[in-house]
Amino acid sequence: MIVAEQKKISEIIEMVSPYRKVLVLGCGTCVKTCFAGGEDEVAVLASLLRLAFEKQGNSKEISEFTIERQCEDEFIQEAAEAIGRNEAVLSLACGAGVQDIARRFKNVPVLPGVNTTFVGVMEDRGLFTEECLCCGDCRLGQYGAVCVLTRCAKKLSNGPCGGSRNGKCEVNPETDCAWQLVIDRMRELGQLDSLREYIPPRDWRTSNAGGPRKLFREDMVA
Repeated sequence: MIVAEQKKISEIIEMVSPYRKVLVLGCGTCVKTCFAGGEDEVAVLASLLRLAFEKQGNSKEISEFTIERQCEDEFIQEAAEAIGRNEAVLSLACGAGVQDIARRFKNVPVLPGVNTTFVGVMEDRGLFTEECLCCGDCRLGQYGAVCVLTRCAKKLSNGPCGGSRNGKCEVNPETDCAWQLVIDRMRELGQLDSLREYIPPRDWRTSNAGGPRKLFREDMVA
């Protein structure tokens, strides 16, 4: 999932200050799971904004609305009426959601309420770890489903650096050595010998080095 964290309240207050009527728009998928932008976070943030502006003696209307996903037109349409009643939207979606809302409502300022951080998993309640760089050329099958690009600090694709200690990374001793995880996993699978195969340098053209990427599914077009 996409992992994000809510911006500092001081930054949010500064962003929305020029507008009298602001809609706090939540997203009910990824950012809800990481406690950054779901319905509960919308309610808390909206209350904080009302209190902050009331304390300043600044009259503002702060309204709330949450949709399932801000990156799909089907759900965005549900918020159209609420957006139309306001001067600006404070989106608690990831960066993709913010941009999709802005594309649909060209005359309404859409402000980001969260910082999109990475693609990861919830390892434990309140703990999210980065697992994927979205490189566009997945080779997890060669590494026992451990992404060495993401989880190795040096992004080594042909074995460990030799600097790890007790299964921990040389760069960050609080982080598991990715290659120790790979080796342990491949040993469990009985595929340790496959790591002797040389993996050629990655072709980074599949990443975003050439600008924003697109995926077109011809089979989905009527």
